Amino acid sequence: MEENKHVTIYDIAERLNLATSTISRALKDHHTISDKTIKKVKKTAEEMGFVPNTLAAGLRGNKTKTIGVLIPTVTQPFLSSLISGIEIAAQKSDYTVIIMQSHDSYEEEVNMAKSLYSNRVSGVICSLAMETRDTAHFHQFSNNNIPLVFVDRVPKDYNTFRVVIDNYTAGYKATKHLIEQGCIRIAHITAGSELGNLYNERKRGYIEALKDHNVDIDEKLIINLNSVTYEDGVKASNALFDLDPIPDGLFAPGDILAVSAVQTAKKRGIKVPEEFKVIGFNNDPISQIIDPNLSTITHPAEKMGKAAAEIIIKNLKSSKNDDAKEITFLNTEVLARESTQK
Repeated sequence: MEENKHVTIYDIAERLNLATSTISRALKDHHTISDKTIKKVKKTAEEMGFVPNTLAAGLRGNKTKTIGVLIPTVTQPFLSSLISGIEIAAQKSDYTVIIMQSHDSYEEEVNMAKSLYSNRVSGVICSLAMETRDTAHFHQFSNNNIPLVFVDRVPKDYNTFRVVIDNYTAGYKATKHLIEQGCIRIAHITAGSELGNLYNERKRGYIEALKDHNVDIDEKLIINLNSVTYEDGVKASNALFDLDPIPDGLFAPGDILAVSAVQTAKKRGIKVPEEFKVIGFNNDPISQIIDPNLSTITHPAEKMGKAAAEIIIKNLKSSKNDDAKEITFLNTEVLARESTQK
């Protein structure tokens, strides 16, 4: 059996007895080629199964029409929705998307950034790894006019585009909700470095809500994690339940942490919400599956993904460089469910 091979413009040129330059121009509807020849070339190309090598063409022009997405993981529902938004916007403008995971490792993030740069992506969208303290590995994009957008987990001081929510206000709303439900000993789990200030802002909202409502701030009720996993949440929850007295409320900055707290409480015979109320963050699908249903904060992940991709595409189409700016989504809200009921 003859081995399959990719059909090239050389094969079409040989079939039609035309120059390869003519074939190339005809496929691009070039004005120097007659309509009759264009139709003949395109018909033959279709019959032969020709597929344009957009990557090779992009590399020649140093434009691949590819957006690189560098995120901690694809398994988190929030990040999956973010990717969905990116791809929806990218496809509308005929861009493809390359997705790479840092697994919350600084070293992997550095390597993935190098890989995206070597693949000559047109633009980059990134949510920082938990371990990241230094952003020098992103200079290769900024210094070469490759649009760079940070989303959700963003560095404090980097002059580029950002798409975020108002994490401070969201944290304040979550904590205020617990106070309104009668909680007076409210715990909080936080995470990450000072660089990616997402969790710091949610913690700041938590503290300000306690102050504004004259609720005591107890440092023993604040637990800092290096990563945000179910197992980390179980350890943090057990540490809180070992206290005497235990907290009567918890604001967890991610639904996976809130779910781990609910299930750990159950195992230890602590009733949710009668003895311990919990609110999470993101409105992940699991928040509606767990019993009791989890109160949470909404997070417009798909809209954020679309906005990030649209910034890249607009920047690539524009001849002038827009000043870097931040897009902040304010429409986060409390979804009150069973886990915080009085």
